[in-house]
Amino acid sequence: MGKLDQKEKAQTVVDLLRKQAPLTVKQEKFCNKACVERFLKAKNDTVKKATKQLRNCLAWRDSIGTDHLIADEFSAELAEGLAYVAGHDDESRPVMIFRIKQDYQKFHSQKQFTRLLVFTLEVATQTMSKNVEQFVLLFDASFFRSASAFMNMLLATLKIIGDYYPGRLHKAFVIDPPSLFSYLWKGVKPFVELSPLTMVVSSLDFEESLEFDDFTSYPRAASLRFDPSNVPGSNKIGSCSSSRFSFTVSHHSDSLKPWHLSFTDTSGSKVGPKTSSAALLGPAISPLNARSHSFASPSARSSYGNMRTIKKGFFPSTPLPQKTQKLDPSMINHPRTPGPSFLQSSALFFKKDCQVNKATRCRESFIPFLKFYRRPYDEMIYRSKMRPPLGGLISIISPQLKRRHMSVSQRF
Repeated sequence: MGKLDQKEKAQTVVDLLRKQAPLTVKQEKFCNKACVERFLKAKNDTVKKATKQLRNCLAWRDSIGTDHLIADEFSAELAEGLAYVAGHDDESRPVMIFRIKQDYQKFHSQKQFTRLLVFTLEVATQTMSKNVEQFVLLFDASFFRSASAFMNMLLATLKIIGDYYPGRLHKAFVIDPPSLFSYLWKGVKPFVELSPLTMVVSSLDFEESLEFDDFTSYPRAASLRFDPSNVPGSNKIGSCSSSRFSFTVSHHSDSLKPWHLSFTDTSGSKVGPKTSSAALLGPAISPLNARSHSFASPSARSSYGNMRTIKKGFFPSTPLPQKTQKLDPSMINHPRTPGPSFLQSSALFFKKDCQVNKATRCRESFIPFLKFYRRPYDEMIYRSKMRPPLGGLISIISPQLKRRHMSVSQRF
């Protein structure tokens, strides 16, 4: 009975749409059974609400011109890899990656970004197999310096997906957002419809899992990997065999540049006096540790702290006078340790446990999509996923035409 009721409700929604205004051929094709059922599910099977949302979606698609979006309009974005479909996961869901830079919003309007977003979503929906209805979003926020700017872009994206692509989002991951983003997200999260499906992760948590080696299937991307054997040997400058710089001051008064940067040999050269008391005074100053101690790490400063303690030991200290009065240990009143409160301790324990479990779940959910995030972008592979007319005139006329396919802004 449930399936029959669902079919009847879907047919009722289509009939109401036809009564309001006649549907075109493309609109009839868009309002298929699966599409209407997704709108009904998003509105808790309420026919009137689903019909209103679907009518608004059809009007919005006409205003955007989704039927006229082609890849030639976004040639610069495709060349840099700002938004693309990276592949499909184990459940055949398309995985989209957005690497929008903060400067993009300065030179492009909100309408242009919306058209780029819709174009990428349409390409993802075209690549879905028959039994797949959802996709995955990966937002690389490392190119943003402003948390509010990225928040505006993220909220606009989630609103478009929630209003006009209901039931399509499987999971959304925000990777390496600005430092203040977490505070803004906590305040906005209760008012975002798709917030339960959105997770914030950090790429630093996955630095140890570098065993992913999927570059062999991408020969053009494999050429971007660093190979030290391909680097030609350079002539050494003096006794230099390292790539570090040292700051040198010239004592000549007629020099145009009293300072210059030069290469130094960290293996044999030592800066500073070489005396027999070097073992007592700590490690010798070398180009590796000759830097300001205010910017040094605690481990680096600890060596110089030991040197100060050794210097202090050179001078005899004045002995302290012995204590003449003996105190009874039983007379000393030690402060009483307060007993733990059950409500307070349990609340703090469960709160911390929930936070740890939530962070662990986010990391575990992101692991299957880590390979898509690290995989280099290839424009030619992405264009091959586009079907006409989204592929543009270039893909229709000459699919063998060489194109610029490597991302300039790709991070490794």
